[in-house]
Amino acid sequence: MLTFTCCDEIRHFFSAGCAQALRGITRGYERECLRVDASGHLAQTPHPLTLGSKLTHPWITTDYGEALLEFITPPSQDPAFPLDFLRDIHRFAARQLQEETMWAGSMPCVVGDDKTIAIANYGTSNSARMKAAYREGLGLRYGRHMQAIAGAHYNWSLPDEFWAILEGCCSVSGSRQDFVSERYFGLIRNFLRFGWLIPYLFGASPAICQSFLQGRSSDLQELVPGTLFRPYATSLRMSDLGYQNRAQDQLHVSFNSLAEYTQALEIAIRTPDPFYQELGVRDGDHWRQLNANLLQIENEFYAGIRPKRVGKAGERPALALKKYGVEYLEVRLFDLNPFVDVGIAPEQATFADILLLMCLFRQSPPITAREQGENDENLARIVNRGRQPGLNLLVHNRKQAFRPIAHALFDDMQPFAQMLDAAYAGNHYSTTLASLRTRIDHPESTPSAQVLAAAREHKGYFKYAMQQSQKHHEGLLAQPLDAATLAKFEASVQASLAEQQRLEALPQGRFEDYVASYYA
Repeated sequence: MLTFTCCDEIRHFFSAGCAQALRGITRGYERECLRVDASGHLAQTPHPLTLGSKLTHPWITTDYGEALLEFITPPSQDPAFPLDFLRDIHRFAARQLQEETMWAGSMPCVVGDDKTIAIANYGTSNSARMKAAYREGLGLRYGRHMQAIAGAHYNWSLPDEFWAILEGCCSVSGSRQDFVSERYFGLIRNFLRFGWLIPYLFGASPAICQSFLQGRSSDLQELVPGTLFRPYATSLRMSDLGYQNRAQDQLHVSFNSLAEYTQALEIAIRTPDPFYQELGVRDGDHWRQLNANLLQIENEFYAGIRPKRVGKAGERPALALKKYGVEYLEVRLFDLNPFVDVGIAPEQATFADILLLMCLFRQSPPITAREQGENDENLARIVNRGRQPGLNLLVHNRKQAFRPIAHALFDDMQPFAQMLDAAYAGNHYSTTLASLRTRIDHPESTPSAQVLAAAREHKGYFKYAMQQSQKHHEGLLAQPLDAATLAKFEASVQASLAEQQRLEALPQGRFEDYVASYYA
């Protein structure tokens, strides 16, 4: 089942010198989580000032809502650093929340109507107003409840030394950056083919609170009063009930090349949509959305993996990608693990490293419209009924049993686990891969099955998630930060507040002109 792009590549990277290049892999996490009050309801309080400015703090911000925290780790080549730093953020944040806690699961519980989900307020500067207007547009277009779902993103890039070695054993025409971008897009296409392994292995949202549906009908079953579920689901977060956007199905964003991808996004942010036009962009001085186009900005496009590039200040993501090429990848399929105090288990990054390398080296032809439909269907089957006995997936228009496909992919990943073990002089990757492989034949050992069992035991998803949230909160409070780490976080808080004040003191100009210049 494994087919390499060229025979020399795997031989090159199994040599000791080449394997060492993988020690330069850069990793980072973004972890979202809701603040909830003592009763488990969505917090109605502002983002605590003791956490700094959510506009300018480098590590602690918010995503969509005022109550949706987002923690960001600095990029690092040390595999242990992202989770260690993330735990420090949690330990610091827990001390600032007073009576509130961080919700342990991806899916929110006791939520009211849209009015109870406050959009994040970033201040009075034009950049802050633009962030708020964009979020108001998301709520208007898709509903605020979808924006209250939390997940974890894994940021990943390969070092220059790696690309130099790979370029040296392949027939390459064009610039190094063109080569890098081309190979990253090949990786992305294979991830779209095989990324369903992540929700199967790590999905942890098989049940939801009934309040999340806000009276909408569904085919979910009742676990206990107030809790709905799908018996074999792995990640309702990634299902049509969760963080999906069927309104974007007609965008036809292609991952077959950097040029096609950026062109599709450029077209989408400039093509009017009749329904969004009917909603209106402005109501007097109040902006309801940034524009009435298919996408307000490129980040509105939802995908399980994204190519990324840090551009210059104010530079649009698609333009930065087009100018400078792919810098890193953002993997977006991870649910929060409610059994872990920081929501992310160590084996998630270990597995992602192996999977991403396999996707990079494997042949990756362009994805046709037919295959894209097949990929979407396979992901839907996994998130909705991945643990179902006898589940089939689609391979070239034919049904094939899930378990043999999954085992074959694990066989294909084994050389890359060994490659990473050689790089780090150990056997951590191979042993983790072997451990995770047992989940294929024992679906009861997956996080989704364990969450469902715990929800049954606690007489409901809310009761279980609330208990876990409180347990994690108490555990984090019991882990004191050392003086130097505490001083670092306190200094970062003050620096972020000062930076927001500085930005707001600058001449702002008309907001209309600011928005227009962004799209120019």
